[in-house]
Amino acid sequence: MKPKVFVTRMVPEPGLKLLQEHVEVEVWPGDEPPPYEVLRAKASEVDGLYTMVTDRVDRPLLEGAPRLKVVSNMAVGYDNIDVQAATERGVAVCNTPGVLTDTTADFAFGLLMAVARRIVEADKFVRAGRWKTWGPMAFLGYDIHGATLGIVGLGRIGLGVAERAQGFRMKVLYYDPVRRPEEESRLGLEYFGRLDDLLPRCDFVSIHVPLSPETYHLIGEAQLRLMKPTAILVNTARGPVVDPKALYRALKEGWIAGAGLDVTEPEPIPADDPLLTLENVVITPHIASASHATRTRMAVLAAENLIAVLSGWEPKHCVNPEVLRRR
Repeated sequence: MKPKVFVTRMVPEPGLKLLQEHVEVEVWPGDEPPPYEVLRAKASEVDGLYTMVTDRVDRPLLEGAPRLKVVSNMAVGYDNIDVQAATERGVAVCNTPGVLTDTTADFAFGLLMAVARRIVEADKFVRAGRWKTWGPMAFLGYDIHGATLGIVGLGRIGLGVAERAQGFRMKVLYYDPVRRPEEESRLGLEYFGRLDDLLPRCDFVSIHVPLSPETYHLIGEAQLRLMKPTAILVNTARGPVVDPKALYRALKEGWIAGAGLDVTEPEPIPADDPLLTLENVVITPHIASASHATRTRMAVLAAENLIAVLSGWEPKHCVNPEVLRRR
């Protein structure tokens, strides 16, 4: 008898087909995430959950899932899952790092450029029929080439952004708990051990840290006030890393020049959120990894991780591998 798996959203076909070859699959049919009570009920009946970042897998859900052996998240981040509770119950938690690095780094740099050169504002201007002539002062933005970029979190994606900055002859500074001297030598990076020392020196700041108690509202009023009034903040990590109320004030009152956000707090951002009233912020719906090829690779890797655990093999990526050693 095949193990049973609940998939919380329709995923690219190669990932789904791989699952169907090995397990009994039920896929949630809606475009929206399954309601929490539905997810909790399904978890109580299955051996594996194939989840998205929008699915809350907390202690009560895990305690009510006696058969559950694995939660495979189709994402790098796993802040939607109570990993400690999963570990206590012997449930493996898997994720999909690596396969989305370049695509997400591309998007982060795209957001940076869109805000700096006011591309979205200009597009809206044209579509509204307001383009009457060329203007010497119209939509003046900020140069990217030769500017100083600060990277907060030099993991895979942060490093990818640093590599892209080389093509624009940018000076790249970085803040991270772990120093990377080999990358400093390779890319000419400058390390800062304190975030507050890095921020005042940057024309652009790009965030690439995981969400944790230590990084919650890592960028708040104090940090935003340290930045240049011409600086631009980009966040493709997790929404709660930036305090949204402080960011609104910073953009509204001119503490910084602009922001590009692929993630928000809360998510999705409410239609009446004051950030949406501002022209100097570009907000996208958490799509930094959304290319055809990358989402397919993510779907397949999440399926491979799940199948491996249910088959008694070691998955490619498990965030609590001590669970596997206990089996």
